[in-house]
Amino acid sequence: MFLLSRDNDSEKENLKQYFDESNILFNQTPQDKKDFIANLQKQAKVVLMTGDGLNDAGALIQSDVALTVADDVYHFSPAGDAILEAKQFYKLSQFIHFTAKSLAIVKLSFTISFFYNIIGIAFALSEHLSPVIAAILMPISSISVVAFATFVTRFLGRKLSE
Repeated sequence: MFLLSRDNDSEKENLKQYFDESNILFNQTPQDKKDFIANLQKQAKVVLMTGDGLNDAGALIQSDVALTVADDVYHFSPAGDAILEAKQFYKLSQFIHFTAKSLAIVKLSFTISFFYNIIGIAFALSEHLSPVIAAILMPISSISVVAFATFVTRFLGRKLSE
């Protein structure tokens, strides 16, 4: 884990408890940040970039996953895949855990959809399912998978935020 900051090193002593000293870089320009991320990616590393300002926009776009931290999530914020409210920053590890669980939910939803459709095709090919019933079941399949993913993700989000 690295910390790149445009600021000077006045907070270096406080940050040593969270980062290895060699992983704290100060006086970094926006281009320095973007180049640093590109260099990590050349080493086949997946990069999650967290930034809070316009000077982070290039690095956020360069990263594999961009998490913008904003004081007010309903106002302008730089480019990012997700926005985390600044006062919730202490929940960053929970956020990352939640995204991993959400990805598992999406994969499970695709699996359910795949088997649902395989079963439907088998019934249709064996002529046990009329075309009218198949036409009704197809959108229900899509709706049920989206509803499943939505409700399970919301449930998980509420549970993790407690």
